[in-house]
Amino acid sequence: MAKATKKQALGRGLSALLKDPENDIQSVSDKNADQVIGNVVELDINAIEVNPFQPRTNFSEEALQELASSIRELGIIQPITVRKLEFNKFQLVSGERRFRASKIVGLKTIPAYIRIANDQESLEMALVENIQRQDLDPIEVALSYQRLIEEVEITQEKLSDRVGKKRSTITNYLRLLKLHPIIQTGMRDGFISMGHGRALINIEKNKDQIDIYEKIVAEGLSVRDTEQLVKAYKEGSEKEKSTIAKKSKKSVPGFISENLEAIKENLAVKVDIRASSNGKGKIVIPFHSEEEFHRLRKILSGE
Repeated sequence: MAKATKKQALGRGLSALLKDPENDIQSVSDKNADQVIGNVVELDINAIEVNPFQPRTNFSEEALQELASSIRELGIIQPITVRKLEFNKFQLVSGERRFRASKIVGLKTIPAYIRIANDQESLEMALVENIQRQDLDPIEVALSYQRLIEEVEITQEKLSDRVGKKRSTITNYLRLLKLHPIIQTGMRDGFISMGHGRALINIEKNKDQIDIYEKIVAEGLSVRDTEQLVKAYKEGSEKEKSTIAKKSKKSVPGFISENLEAIKENLAVKVDIRASSNGKGKIVIPFHSEEEFHRLRKILSGE
């Protein structure tokens, strides 16, 4: 406990150093830079602005509220990372969820690692650090790869080394961005997997691509089923292609349609229910983070 208290006091001391105009650190060669750069510092939360380079665009309000409750009880366990802009002004590099949740709680300060970086370096750091997260959906990862290539002007080979992924893996993610936006949204919401998306890329016509996507969701097709369906489509005649891509007309039993909206409203997520005419089926509930998973678990278990 004494060790933690000493570290926290040190963070507050460094915070005071940053507020001294005579010690305005702008580069690693400045006086006292070694005391601040790379260390955990307690920063005024109002001195931090969000990162315009943040690749994550999906923030669940329910998950943020749950994280806020955790922070209220336990505090910030993992510091955020910021870059210094000017005197007593900083910008987020990573940790936006913790930052947002801390503002919900009403914290005045937040522990942060400080870095000195230009815009390009900040973009690269934010994208690379976010790519390493386990809760990004495939489209978010693909968009991050695309931004690194286009805005940081990095090749796929160098990107492979930077993020520790095979070039073929990066290529597979980037190809997902060729899918119709409706299908990309379906992947982000968890209705189909990256494997389904990779199979659908081979369908050139947008209409047929969407029709087959809806057939996958309606009939609960596996990735293997989808690959076989796409193969049959590619090898068939124009008439056969039209038949294969035809939307499923399966009717939904009344007991499902009557209760589907209530389930969606209770869980606050898009829910996919797949059922056959004999009443058998399954419910697919997507989640985009560990926090959202635990929120859904509590609702389903009645906690």
